[in-house]
Amino acid sequence: MQPIRGITLITGIMAAGKSTIAQRLAERLQPKSIHLRGDAFRRMIVSGREEMLPNPSEEAIKQLQLRYKTAAMVADQYYEAGFHVVMQDVILGADLQTMVGLIQSRPLYVIVLSPSVAAVAEREQVRAKKGYGAWEIADLNHLLQTETPRLGLWLDTTNMTPDDTVNELLARMHPEASVRM
Repeated sequence: MQPIRGITLITGIMAAGKSTIAQRLAERLQPKSIHLRGDAFRRMIVSGREEMLPNPSEEAIKQLQLRYKTAAMVADQYYEAGFHVVMQDVILGADLQTMVGLIQSRPLYVIVLSPSVAAVAEREQVRAKKGYGAWEIADLNHLLQTETPRLGLWLDTTNMTPDDTVNELLARMHPEASVRM
């Protein structure tokens, strides 16, 4: 079943499967869809980029907030142009509530991918892109589990293939992942 056209925000910790799931979901949404990668806005900074570390600088936090604001504006613009937007980024803690407020268009679907720490460690080990260095998987997962508001649909994808995950999302997004605020 195809969800009602809207903006789908997919979050989770690094290596949770956000990019893979967002791409596959966008490929299944018709007639027009976009996969918006929030991290692309971080990578656009050529000079002066401050990375988000466990103890981030004030500038790193400002850049993260700018990234979120920009991604929300772009998502709204594509939605207004008739696209189903699938946006993905690492948005944890109170930032998830903030992002929901930044995105003006509705319906808004929030998906939180929440595989086990062991599954994330295994995925991180086999993928080309490496997200962990200064971060510990367990610490980031603790932030997700204890400080992130329970908005939308939380899905434990530990034992799910990407296709299983997308099928589950398509079956459950509307109304389970819908947020109203």
